[in-house]
Amino acid sequence: MLDPRQVYSNRLDSRRKTLSAKDLLHVRIGNLKLLVVAAGLLIAYLSLSRDLLPGYWVLVSVVLYLVLALLHELAIRARARASTAADYYRRGMDRIEDRWVGTGQGGDRFRADEHVYAEDLDVFGKGSLFELLSTARLPMGENRLADWLRRPSKKPVVLTRQELVSEFREKLDLRENLAVTGEGLRPRLAPESLVVWAEGPRDLPGNVWRGVVLALVIAVVATGVFYFLTSIVWPFTLVLTLEGFLRWRLRKKTQAVIDGVSCNAEGLVLFSNILELLEKEPFRSLPAQKLCAPLKPGPIPASAVIRRLARIVYWVDARHSLLAHLAELPFLYTLQVGLAAEAWRRRWGASLRAWVDITAEMEALLSLATYSFEHPGDPFPEFADESSITFIGENLGHPLIPDSKCVRNSVRLDRDTRVMLVSGSNMSGKSTLLRTMGINAVLAMAGAPIRGKSLRLSPLSVGTSIRRTDSLEQGRSGFYTEIQQIRRVFKLTEEATTLLFLFDELLEGTNSKDRRIGAEGLLKALLNQSAIGVVTTHDLALTEITGSANGLVRNMHFADQVKDGKMYFDYRLREGIIAKSNALELMRLLGFEI
Repeated sequence: MLDPRQVYSNRLDSRRKTLSAKDLLHVRIGNLKLLVVAAGLLIAYLSLSRDLLPGYWVLVSVVLYLVLALLHELAIRARARASTAADYYRRGMDRIEDRWVGTGQGGDRFRADEHVYAEDLDVFGKGSLFELLSTARLPMGENRLADWLRRPSKKPVVLTRQELVSEFREKLDLRENLAVTGEGLRPRLAPESLVVWAEGPRDLPGNVWRGVVLALVIAVVATGVFYFLTSIVWPFTLVLTLEGFLRWRLRKKTQAVIDGVSCNAEGLVLFSNILELLEKEPFRSLPAQKLCAPLKPGPIPASAVIRRLARIVYWVDARHSLLAHLAELPFLYTLQVGLAAEAWRRRWGASLRAWVDITAEMEALLSLATYSFEHPGDPFPEFADESSITFIGENLGHPLIPDSKCVRNSVRLDRDTRVMLVSGSNMSGKSTLLRTMGINAVLAMAGAPIRGKSLRLSPLSVGTSIRRTDSLEQGRSGFYTEIQQIRRVFKLTEEATTLLFLFDELLEGTNSKDRRIGAEGLLKALLNQSAIGVVTTHDLALTEITGSANGLVRNMHFADQVKDGKMYFDYRLREGIIAKSNALELMRLLGFEI
């Protein structure tokens, strides 16, 4: 397996050398252009004013300048590509070395307060799982990855993704090319609105009317020539009248088509370049070949079809120019552009959603593949049968905690141990354990590698209650917020898959007696369903629940110790009940006489 740090370092050095070379070339060509301009002015003076040089030398200097301008443009583009590629590998190094927080897209637009786990597990936002995983450049790729992280996928789908991620993991050139090509596409393409237009109702008539319009244009040219030669005006006037009537009759439908297709032509060109990269990439696995097969449905690949649409959009954008206005009536400029767009929509509009969907799927898969490549020690989880109830993790760690600070723990939930009741002091690691289990379950059900030595689990859904706050504005207490969240989690038991519930400091907003009764009733209700989970508490009274749970609830704990007036935690999960609490000791350390 390749060393990602070494691979990225080598490629980063190579792209930086290319960038330096293109910078130097950019300066040199710029200087040459200035020299050619100066020489051209001198040649023009000597040729036109002094008659000392032949006139064609002026043309030679103009041609030379145009050649240098073209070379300069190519050098600038190559420099931009090298700079983007260098940034791509620099960000990759940041992720490998745990310096990535705040450098990527956090996916804040996907946040939802009432989601059953996203807020508790830091799935979105700065320093989130989405920011760590996402290398998507296109909005549809980000949307697809967010969907995978927000809801668990079916087992066959997850296994197929694992196979695809394994294949794409080594495709560094493809990932770099897509990143470089898609860098400028994010603000230039709104795929949702384009797909809506492509699948919308057909406004303008079909190709027969394109022929009619073309015939009228030919007729207006022919009658115009006829008028110029013979001074007979009525044929020309008749054709113009017919054109005016047709333009008036179809003006609203034409405008509707043009308004719908109005998008960024440069963005469409970039999108076609991305499709072309996917079309040309050789894939060895059947799922990968099947995924990209719709991009080549016939003799014209999807990339070429999108380029045709881009050319139409260029004509749409040019309709406000002076020449377009002058050509409006005799040549029916806007109507012809509208009919061309409608013809494109009739022929290929139904395929656009599939092409956008493939691009979204590929971007999400390549994000997972990038994560897998950059973390070669993270394995794929193994899935048990749907009929089993299993979550067995060995040395699980939290992917958002730097590896140098991450303490790993092993957990086991199955038919014999359905619930772990974890007691422990404040700051001992209880909440982090819940988040570690939850975020690894999210990774597993999305098709990604997990952070740990191994994980075997049933196909499951995740529900958490870890963070909760009161709201003065909404008149809502923290306890009420917790109950609402637990209710949302409990509804997941109605689904066919196993539920993994993760409750931190269960029912801490009420008194010890009610907490004990409420927690015991809740756990019994969950045990009657296909549910496994972890509950943490610092109320040792809750640990007595295990006595009435037929062995299905198991007590575990995190310990702490005080040395030299300081409190220390090793964050290691242990069997049994915590023997002491650190609350009073912590108050004494802060100067309270207790």
